[in-house]
Amino acid sequence: MSFLIAHISDPHLGPLPKLRKGDLGGKRLTGYVNWKRRKHIHNMNALARVVADLRAQRPDHVAMTGDVVNLGLPDEFLAAAHWMATLGEPDDVSFTPGNHDAYVEGSAPWMASALRPWMRGDMGEGGVFPYLRERGGVALIGVSSAIPTAPFLASGRVGEEQLGFLSRMLELTRARGLPRVIMIHHPPWRGGATPGRGLRDAREFEKVVAAHGAELIIHGHNHRTQIKHIPGPGGPIPVIGVKSASAVPGTPRHLAGYNLYRLEKIGGVWRIEARSRGLTAGDGPVVELEKIEI
Repeated sequence: MSFLIAHISDPHLGPLPKLRKGDLGGKRLTGYVNWKRRKHIHNMNALARVVADLRAQRPDHVAMTGDVVNLGLPDEFLAAAHWMATLGEPDDVSFTPGNHDAYVEGSAPWMASALRPWMRGDMGEGGVFPYLRERGGVALIGVSSAIPTAPFLASGRVGEEQLGFLSRMLELTRARGLPRVIMIHHPPWRGGATPGRGLRDAREFEKVVAAHGAELIIHGHNHRTQIKHIPGPGGPIPVIGVKSASAVPGTPRHLAGYNLYRLEKIGGVWRIEARSRGLTAGDGPVVELEKIEI
């Protein structure tokens, strides 16, 4: 039995929609200034090449771990829904939001309305976290770390209630013998991001995973491929981050790309193979980059 997951994140779709009066109040004003300075980083032509290559790999499922928009504006989410459809049918694509998707308090209802089909668990709930999807004998668990924050902050939080439900989901799926893949935006370990950008309750998240286990945890946010291991009841659990799907300037470590994870059951044990694909030049093709050593 084999199951292939494509992991894409942080496209930061552009350009921004036409702004209306009052759109740039509060944090959105500083965010807009920052976007004007950095908008050249996220290239939509590069993103289109990444998505085309991803689709050509014919994954069994696509995990999209957030920051699909920039300022959390209503029209951004409408555009995001159209883009999400290019990744595949909602049943075959799972979305977990990032800090830009919850940019201000008013962003959450627009996000839920536009992106609900990609956040719908098997019980029919939409926009409720954590959610559980079982696909090909694999448990896909979507966790939200997206919260509104003050200007110049990009931190996240899972929260006590969500962690409680996650504990039960992990225990129930473990009892059924399912391999469990947790999808989240922020790197979920202590020190996983620079100050002001990390997961505030990473310690509590680590405790839940240490008690109940998981086979793989995937995240975005840092815009680069990285691997970390955190303790689990049966041994270290791989936690893998992915590049931004649209980033062009900068070093090769930060050029646009995505990851592929193959979960395969061999001799009654689930094995995971991870690799990354992406650009080696901003105007170049998408190629095989590296095997990620787990």
